[in-house]
Amino acid sequence: MTNNAAQSASSRTTPSTPSTPSTPSALSAPSALSAPSARPARLAVVGDRSPDVVAHSRIPLLLDALAGHDRLVLDAYWIPSEDAADDAAAVRGFDAVWVVPGSPYRSEAGVLSAIRTAREEGIPFLGTCGGFQHALLEYARHVCGLTRVAHAENEPGAEDFLIEPLACSLVGHEGTVVIEPGSLAQSVMNAERSVERYFCAYGPTRHLDTLRAHGLRFSGHDEDGHVRIAELPGHRFFLATLFQPELAGDGSRPHPIVRAFARAAVEQATRAATRQPV
Repeated sequence: MTNNAAQSASSRTTPSTPSTPSTPSALSAPSALSAPSARPARLAVVGDRSPDVVAHSRIPLLLDALAGHDRLVLDAYWIPSEDAADDAAAVRGFDAVWVVPGSPYRSEAGVLSAIRTAREEGIPFLGTCGGFQHALLEYARHVCGLTRVAHAENEPGAEDFLIEPLACSLVGHEGTVVIEPGSLAQSVMNAERSVERYFCAYGPTRHLDTLRAHGLRFSGHDEDGHVRIAELPGHRFFLATLFQPELAGDGSRPHPIVRAFARAAVEQATRAATRQPV
């Protein structure tokens, strides 16, 4: 892969194609394809980009590593949460959606809209840290009918919280995750236990049985039984983690979850190019 594979937004403009939003910032400029498709897989990275969020600085490194070591080339565009709120179809036409850490987002509505589009339209989805929290929030409101549940960081005065401050903050914490056999998470990570890194002070506390009853699967827990991974059976790829796989190692070897997500994006692009049903 060429050295310009992870150029900054200021050095490149967004292609003006009908299926690509006009506002996102380009993260990568791939020079080769990793699959027999007419174009590289397009990745929407949803969140409010900041130099203060370590996970954000890792993403270009991970894109380079995926292309260089795994031949999984992603053409990635940053979509601020406010842009996703202004355009309900902001992530439509992308081959994958990654809602990254960095909450509170400037627009909760934008993040929830992006997640809902990915969930309903079968677009491969990954949510990490804040993306995990909001994936649960979106599911609770739009699938389970829990329209009044809230995220305490966004609405501290709400009466019914789905996401609340954790009893023990996970900021800077590393801990064991126990992974359920037969789950997507287990097949991706090829392990029953894993030690993962966090930078999080909020997590799910209530209504988890309702989310389960409506089809969401909690496939990873800490050693005390607290939820750490969620997935949606029947979806092409829908995985969310409270931990941050972006922080694994030094960024030169992508976490298995990131690698599997990239592979799902490339497969989605290939299906689109060959006009196979999605």
